[in-house]
Amino acid sequence: MFKLDKFRARLGFATLILLATQLTFAQTGSAKYPGIGRAATPAEVAAWDIDVRPDFKGLPNGSGSVEKGQVIWEAKCASCHGTFGESNEIFTPIAGGTTKDDVKTGRVASLKDMKQPQRTTLMKVPTVSTLWDYIYRAMPWNAPRSLSPDDTYALVAFILNLGDIVPDDFVLSDKNIAKIQMPNRNGMTTKHGFWSVSGKPDVNGKACMQNCVQFVQIGSTLPDFARNAHENIAEQNRMYGPYRGADTTKPPIKELPGSSGVGLAHASDTHSSSAKGPAALFKNENCSACHAQNAKLVGPSIADIAKKYEGQSSAVEKLMAKVKVGGAGVWGSIPMPAQAQLSDEDRKTLVVWMLSGGK
Repeated sequence: MFKLDKFRARLGFATLILLATQLTFAQTGSAKYPGIGRAATPAEVAAWDIDVRPDFKGLPNGSGSVEKGQVIWEAKCASCHGTFGESNEIFTPIAGGTTKDDVKTGRVASLKDMKQPQRTTLMKVPTVSTLWDYIYRAMPWNAPRSLSPDDTYALVAFILNLGDIVPDDFVLSDKNIAKIQMPNRNGMTTKHGFWSVSGKPDVNGKACMQNCVQFVQIGSTLPDFARNAHENIAEQNRMYGPYRGADTTKPPIKELPGSSGVGLAHASDTHSSSAKGPAALFKNENCSACHAQNAKLVGPSIADIAKKYEGQSSAVEKLMAKVKVGGAGVWGSIPMPAQAQLSDEDRKTLVVWMLSGGK
């Protein structure tokens, strides 16, 4: 009985300590703004604190070979960035434009050469930590934060190999990453306010927004006589990026896409009352990164897909298979990444919804 009472006393004391700790978090979180939020717990901070600095603070333990990186690259990266980092119409190349002499000097000579067609990632990025950090937190595009530290080491090793910075049999790890000599490591400047908070700021403007109206209606229009004066504007814009200009061969649209939510695919659309409805699924699976409702982005619009396959009895099965394995050729040379992680049920839900025009 004595032992039981003693255990209860200890348990009660531990409970008081826990409650006091929680109260401390609540009080510190609302001291400046009473009643709003709370301080983040250590576990919550740790979940977000994944950045890797140029001095490699924050870098997790791990390793990965060039060989393993090539396997991961071909499965998860090549659809957007090309088999050899040459990329496609949407993304600029990862590798190219650097030489072994650049690795020795730390300055990329082709950055001053006007004959160099494009600035690649390896030409510009001065720190290998930047590559590691960005890939780990943001790639692949359709599944960010899905790569393990070992996967990230392997991918960075493969990218470095593409630039002839490391040999084919190289294994990158947290133990040797600081020894990597980036081609443009001496091309970075730190003499500006963005790098040093005590330095001169990059922007010298002052707050000037006063008496602003709550809503601005875009009212500019293109006169009818000038609408197609120089032929179709949509065909004269750059061939990468989401905006290609208006199709001036057609009459002007009645409402700008996005001005009231019309014409864009969002998870908040009321196409389904379920949290797992097709519109929410479309958004959560990052389909909206390449497909819009009525406008061509990286891939075709939902409306164009529905029109192309209208009346085809085998359209659902055909597109379900296409979504699963990915590929290019139907709508152009830019490949769609494989979506093998989707269940057959979710894949069918998406396809049926898109074939209906997103209705």
